[in-house]
Amino acid sequence: IFVKTGNKKLNHLGKVLHSEFYGKRDNKYEKLIANSLISIEWNTLNSNSPNFFFIDKNFNDKESYEKGYRVDDLFIQSNAGLATEFDELVIKNSKKEAEELLNDLSNKSALEILSKYHLNPKKIGKIDNAVKDIIKNKPVILSIDYRPFDSKFTIYTGVSNGLMGRPRNGIMKHMLHKNLALLTCRQQTSFNFQHVFLSNKISERCSVSLQTGEVNYVFPLYLYPDSNGQENMEQSTARTPNLDLKIVEQIAAGLGLEFVAEKEEGDSTFAPIDILDYIYAVLHSPAYREKYKEFLKIDFPRIPFPTDKEKFWELVRIGGEIRELHLLESKIFDNINLNFPIEGSGEVTRKMTTKSIGFELTDKANSLGKVWINDLQYFGDVPLFAWEFYIGGYQPAQKWLKDRHGRTLGYDDVQHYRKIIIALTETARLMQEIDKVGVE
Repeated sequence: IFVKTGNKKLNHLGKVLHSEFYGKRDNKYEKLIANSLISIEWNTLNSNSPNFFFIDKNFNDKESYEKGYRVDDLFIQSNAGLATEFDELVIKNSKKEAEELLNDLSNKSALEILSKYHLNPKKIGKIDNAVKDIIKNKPVILSIDYRPFDSKFTIYTGVSNGLMGRPRNGIMKHMLHKNLALLTCRQQTSFNFQHVFLSNKISERCSVSLQTGEVNYVFPLYLYPDSNGQENMEQSTARTPNLDLKIVEQIAAGLGLEFVAEKEEGDSTFAPIDILDYIYAVLHSPAYREKYKEFLKIDFPRIPFPTDKEKFWELVRIGGEIRELHLLESKIFDNINLNFPIEGSGEVTRKMTTKSIGFELTDKANSLGKVWINDLQYFGDVPLFAWEFYIGGYQPAQKWLKDRHGRTLGYDDVQHYRKIIIALTETARLMQEIDKVGVE
C-alpha cells in the first residue's frame, strides 16, 4: 500500500487503520452519523506482503502451519472441476433423461432442441456447438458429482466449447476409471474452512461450494495412461499414484514405513489410499480448522507431516470411515434406521423456508426432529445438527430436498436421503474422534 506524494522516490508504505461496528443497521447508521474519521477509534493493522489484508488476522501459528505440505504440492496433477456452462441442458436427473438428450442432439436441429427444452433463444450458439460436438466426437453418458451426496447424469465428450464449456478432460479422463479424488477449494469467501469432499467420478466445479470465488479443485489419487486419444472405463487398468514422491518419501521417513503404489496388507507399508484417508481426517478436525482458519481461507490447505505411527494409523482409520460414509459405501448403511412412517404421494412440496418449513424440532432434550417433505409425510428422529451440517457452502440435508421441490420421491430416493442423514450424523461423531486422537 503506497502513499502517493508526486515524487516516486518518496513513496512509502502507509498505515492501515481498521474499525468496525456490530449490531442492527439503524444503530450502525447512528454511530456513523455521530462520528467522523477523526473521532472513530481505529486499530492499526500489521498489513504484510503478499496479501495486505484490510482486516485483522491472527497468523500466530504461521510457523507451525507452514511446516506442513500443501495439497497442490503433493498431488502432481489437479485442476478446477468441470464447468458445463450450460447446466440447464446438460445436467439431467436420470440416465434415461440423458439418453433422450443424446438422441435429440444426434437427430434434431438446434432450433428443435431450443423449443423442446424451453431454452433461452440466446443459447442458440451453445446448442449449435453441442450438436456439432455430439456428431463429431464420441459421447458417453456418465454419472457426475454435482453437489454433496447428489449425483446427476450428463453427456461427456471431453471436448471444450462443445456440449460443455470446460470439461477439464486433462484431469477428468483419470476419473473415467476406478479412482478417487479429493475435492477442496483454494480460498473461502463466505465461510470458515469446511470445504472438503471426495468423488469417485467426474465432478462439477461447484460440487463443494456455491461461491464463484470458491471453485473446488479436483485432486485424483491415481493417473491413468492415455489410450488412442479416447478414454473409457474398459481401456486400461494400469495406473500410477498422482503423488509427488519427494513428499511421500518424507512421510515414509517420518513414520518409518515403506510406501507402495497399491494397497497391501501389513504394517510395514502404506499406500496412496492411506495418505488420502490421513488427509481427509486432518481436514475434518475441528481443532485444525479453528487453529488454522485464517490460513485455510487464503490458499490450499497444508497438511502436517505425520511422525507418530500409531496416531497416523488411527487417523487413517477414521479418515477411511468418513470416506466410506461420503461415498455412501459404508457398511453402516446395511442397517438403515430412520423413520419415514406415513404413506402418501412422496411429492416434495415444502420449500424448506421459514414459511414452508422443512425441519420441526420435536424432541428438544435430544435435539431430534421431523423433516417434512409435504404436509403429511416426514422423516422422523433426524438430529438437528445433521439438518444444519455444512459441507462447503451447502447444507446437504436441506439442499438435496430443496433441489427436488415439486418432484416425487421414489423408494430409492427415500433410501438415499436416509443415507445422507446417517452419513452427516456419523461424520459429526467421527470429527470429534479425530480431535481425541489429535492432529500433529
